[in-house]
Amino acid sequence: MSSRRDFITLLGGAAVAWPLAARAQQAAILVVGFLGAGAREPLREQIAAFQEGLKESGYIEGHNVAVEYRFAEGQFDRFPVLAAELVRRQVAVLFVASDGGALAAKQATRTIPIVFTDRGLSIRERA
Repeated sequence: MSSRRDFITLLGGAAVAWPLAARAQQAAILVVGFLGAGAREPLREQIAAFQEGLKESGYIEGHNVAVEYRFAEGQFDRFPVLAAELVRRQVAVLFVASDGGALAAKQATRTIPIVFTDRGLSIRERA
């Protein structure tokens, strides 16, 4: 009887652990950091272009990529704090749309790749 009880306990434990293991094997969502110089609303066209570029590359926000947005709102002295927040968030890549933001990002990390564009242009417009 004891071996039957042990077998059922083992089987029940495996049944509970299996969905957890399956979830752990799913790909993690990529997290991208976006650091803007202005406020969000005036940058909506640039953000839409950024999101479209992600989509064209197969990354859909909320599906297989999450974007952490930070905006300096014209207060450029906030760049180091905002860049540090994104680094602590362990983003996979930093997208920066200003000179000052790029310098702050460079000072905040030596390991996270930084994608930089100036004047808020999308990558496609610069190519």
